Amino acid sequence: MMIDFELFTPWSSLAGGLLIGLATAVLLLFNGRIAGISGIVGGLLRPTAGDIGWRVAFVAGLVGAPLVYELASGLPSVRVDADTVTLIVAGLLVGVGTRYGSGCTSGHGVCGLSQLAPRSMAATALFMLAGFVTVFFARHLIV
Repeated sequence: MMIDFELFTPWSSLAGGLLIGLATAVLLLFNGRIAGISGIVGGLLRPTAGDIGWRVAFVAGLVGAPLVYELASGLPSVRVDADTVTLIVAGLLVGVGTRYGSGCTSGHGVCGLSQLAPRSMAATALFMLAGFVTVFFARHLIV
């Protein structure tokens, strides 16, 4: 994946981070829920009465926000340097990891760390370590 650094601005990144923080705080304060994507989507796969509406709205916002942004200013170009099989395997591994880790990077890294949860600190450290090791292998050992 390549990032077009000519279009990167720290202000838009800061605004995005603030919006993520605000959204997670609002969901926790008003709904008592952690904004972990794997848990929210997982709840849609095994729905309980009265618990579907906010989950659908959250996922619709995740899908709809980039579409609205694209209408306003256009999306940056993205190039993924991986074949379809690699992307499918990577997606499955992420799914398995979120089950073993009892959450995903958004649940542990954004929400758990802000609550100083020891489990989230350990999970986030392992996420980062796994990412470092993967990049090292992919960039330096696999030719």
